[in-house]
Amino acid sequence: MPEIPVRYRNSHLIDENCVLHEGNFLLHEDGSWSKSNGDEDVKYNLDGSDRIITRSLQNWHTHLAMILNRGTGEDLPLNRWLEEIIFPTEKKLSSDLVELGTKASCAELIATGTTFACDMYYFPEQMAQGLIDSGIRGIAGGTITDFPTSSYPEGPNQAINELDNILRNGTNNSRVEYAVAPHAIYTCEKETLIKASELSRKHNSFLLTHASETRTEVANCYKKNDCYPIEYLDSLNFFDSNKSVLAHCGWLKKNEMRILSKNKSKAVHCPTSNMKLGVGGTMSYPAMTHAGVDVRLGTDGSASNNSIDLRQEAKLASLIQRHDHWDASILNPVELWKLSTKGSKDWVTWNLDDIRMRPLGVDKNRILANLVFSNADCLDVWVDGVELRHGGITMSLDVEKISIDLEIAVNDYYEGID
Repeated sequence: MPEIPVRYRNSHLIDENCVLHEGNFLLHEDGSWSKSNGDEDVKYNLDGSDRIITRSLQNWHTHLAMILNRGTGEDLPLNRWLEEIIFPTEKKLSSDLVELGTKASCAELIATGTTFACDMYYFPEQMAQGLIDSGIRGIAGGTITDFPTSSYPEGPNQAINELDNILRNGTNNSRVEYAVAPHAIYTCEKETLIKASELSRKHNSFLLTHASETRTEVANCYKKNDCYPIEYLDSLNFFDSNKSVLAHCGWLKKNEMRILSKNKSKAVHCPTSNMKLGVGGTMSYPAMTHAGVDVRLGTDGSASNNSIDLRQEAKLASLIQRHDHWDASILNPVELWKLSTKGSKDWVTWNLDDIRMRPLGVDKNRILANLVFSNADCLDVWVDGVELRHGGITMSLDVEKISIDLEIAVNDYYEGID
């Protein structure tokens, strides 16, 4: 059957180059758009006079099910936060908790205009199911560590073997794919990192990890291996797949940036998490882009961010880069919006009548800056021609039930933990 688009009348649309258009628009199932003549067959014929249509946001580093830990350990540094809060609770994780937590976070993503999440956590099959049920796009990366986890109680070899089977079978869904996610160089020994990389190459999957998040991690790596984290991973041929995604990258030398560029790796800037956990440094966006690294934005999980609203993350990314480099021109609204939506095939509409979008300015030239830095309600979300949210109400998930189930689950999850 031929695809049937959706029409928005009397609306505004910001395209991939951040050019503002006004008029009647058709949003096509393949992700393209065109001007409407008004006489086409359409699924819906919508009044768009109170809406601004844009590409959706893309979140390249999440731990979606960690919404279970949101609001805990608020005054703890990274190591204590992990040892006293995260690791003890994660010993009680179950597949059902991961699926519920993933859906809860997907509801938040949809409500804030994001239609893609690159996720790494435990129980990847349930993670993938949560993404599929929500209707958004995603990467479900199964986390590997050298210590036993609730997902892989027998350790890394079990994780590698089970992920091999999962990757072989796939998700049977075009929007969601599996990935291999060795947690970090300080939680995975050399053998585990090599096996994870080989598994990724075998299945041509994404390879996800944390890298150079703290000075301690960098110093320990140099002390143990006589080289820095990216150099160490490169020495293991970790990047051979050309599909690696490295979160944080806050403490890199220029030659490490060149290694990432050479291997077409994605480096994910997560400023809120870095600042909230007091790690003392964030990625240098100008240096990374100068080296040719493919930089993306990510929120990290709700436990270390409290929010997975990528627009909030984008604003903070711009501010911290301007602050750190004494340069108010870095990540201006156009560059910031392109970074936030890079690779998006989907559409979101925002409430143009939201007071936070006013004034629109002469020739409405303030719309993009207001959208990036001020905020506005997300009204509609479209993925593959399917409407996941309409008029500010998410339709692909039962948000009220998920909220109630989450409260009940968290009470059990934290029982016996201070």
